[in-house]
Amino acid sequence: MRSSIFFYSGYGDMPYLLDIKMDKHLFRALTQFWNPAYSCFAFRGVDMVPTVVEYMALLHCSKIQVDKAYSRAVNVPTFLKKLMNITGMTHPNTKKKVDVFALSVYGLIVFPKVLGHVDEAVTDLFDQLDKRVTPVPTILAKTFRSLNECQRTGKGRFIGCVQLLLAWFYSHFWKVDRVSYWVFSENYSPLKEIVAIPRRDDISEEKWMAIL
Repeated sequence: MRSSIFFYSGYGDMPYLLDIKMDKHLFRALTQFWNPAYSCFAFRGVDMVPTVVEYMALLHCSKIQVDKAYSRAVNVPTFLKKLMNITGMTHPNTKKKVDVFALSVYGLIVFPKVLGHVDEAVTDLFDQLDKRVTPVPTILAKTFRSLNECQRTGKGRFIGCVQLLLAWFYSHFWKVDRVSYWVFSENYSPLKEIVAIPRRDDISEEKWMAIL
């Protein structure tokens, strides 16, 4: 219980990303509607793009880490020292255990690189989260760069948070069976709601293209 409080107060609803299925057919269809010149999705003349506000709402972190955006520091500790500070190798406690779990979510889901490895840029960002910076602009920048690369090459591995991008897409095309004002409640979790909704996984890429 204490660990859960630490996690949700420090990192928002990020654990729900682990429960969002990767729909490769939908994702491949989405990338074909990405316009790199304007950095947006273009659906039959309707332009849509994930925003900082939307991602912060999805992650339920609008009231934490909002003072300033992350930017890489000029003088940063060595990778080993940052890792030791995050994991609390010298004096581990409940918060440090939560931090280690959050680091794995960031490294494997939010900023994926190579399976089983954590990008040093992740530890650099993570080292500053206690300073109340928001990682959302960094997440979006990584997403945009990866979408541009996918559009340019026509294929290749997407180096970004696919689960969050799909959650953003679902959030625009679902029916909320709740009283409207609940959506703006502090206790309302968009990601939790998205995860709870059953979804078909047998729709082909061609069918998604036609739908979009």
